[in-house]
Amino acid sequence: MATSPICTYGNPALRRHSKRIGAVTDELRALADRMLGMMYTAEGIGLAAEQIGHTEAIFVLDVPAHADLDGQGRPNNPGATMPQAFINPEIIGASEETATADEGCLSFPGLYTPVTRSAEVVVRFLDRAGHEQVLNAKGLLARAIQHELDHLNGVLLVDHMSPVAKLKHALLFRKFRKENRVEK
Repeated sequence: MATSPICTYGNPALRRHSKRIGAVTDELRALADRMLGMMYTAEGIGLAAEQIGHTEAIFVLDVPAHADLDGQGRPNNPGATMPQAFINPEIIGASEETATADEGCLSFPGLYTPVTRSAEVVVRFLDRAGHEQVLNAKGLLARAIQHELDHLNGVLLVDHMSPVAKLKHALLFRKFRKENRVEK
């Protein structure tokens, strides 16, 4: 079965807002499975539907258990994992405590930038069976949930960058666009 390529920065699909899903169907579960496969192939820990040109309110995660960050926002302890689909996710609670760490994104290959996010979040979502779940997440899992939820709302990694980092990014993106022939 063919899969969609992961959209990179400059693709308008990344700025679209997701649409809530009415019912969890076999087609949606198949989409979640394709997304997990694409995420694993790209060596990521999360992928949102917008990143492959879809508008369904779904993202998938497979965050290593007890993951630590290696200073680049990447897990350095592969450990045990638990793949999960988050359908119609919404954050219903967030800690006032924040944490800053470098984040990367499959839509921005090679780019890592410091992002400050809530250290803990409570997320409500539907699972693959269509059952409502509520999850209290902290650490890398909380960060990944917030990152992927940003994608569902058209918010990108560059939107979290400082003005100085954005200037550096603009120069890097110009080079990236030229090397990869990305349209404006």
